[in-house]
Amino acid sequence: MFAISLGDGADLRPLEPWQAEEFLAHMDRGRDYIGRYVGLPDITADLDSARAWLQVYADKAAADTGRLYGIRLDGRLVGGVLLRAFDTATGTCEAGCWLEPAAAGRGLVTRAVRVVIDWAIEARGMHRVEWLVSPENTPSINVAARLGMTREGHFREDDPYRGVRQDTEVWSVLAPEWRAARGQLRPRSA
Repeated sequence: MFAISLGDGADLRPLEPWQAEEFLAHMDRGRDYIGRYVGLPDITADLDSARAWLQVYADKAAADTGRLYGIRLDGRLVGGVLLRAFDTATGTCEAGCWLEPAAAGRGLVTRAVRVVIDWAIEARGMHRVEWLVSPENTPSINVAARLGMTREGHFREDDPYRGVRQDTEVWSVLAPEWRAARGQLRPRSA
């Protein structure tokens, strides 16, 4: 299995169904923290549901409609990034993330999402990468800003989360903006 170094003892690797026990232990360590804004802890409450969710992303990877990667720190799973939606026909995808509290504040998500966006744009030809976030989720908004994304809009009460309607901010970066910000004004290579 490949691993991409994120520096400081961290790396990014695929997260697959055979890792369900490790994934569940990770979720249990961060369940309350992660669940403040992300529904992942609610849908991965036990080993069967954790394995099923990981299988959804294995199926998405096989169908080329999504991807899932784990963030490891000193070998321990501490978070993840994903391409929740990945539409090669339109050139649009949606990135997302989560992190357990012990790993927060180290820049791991920013570095991991940067790798995923680079891959989506440069290797796969995506034109637009979206980031959907609760306006209350300041750390995630800060990631979007650090990645050079633009805040495009605010959907009011569009997301019924845990029985309460929440707002969603939409952020995005376009391939030409990404390349310009990264000093890569050349056309993408296949």
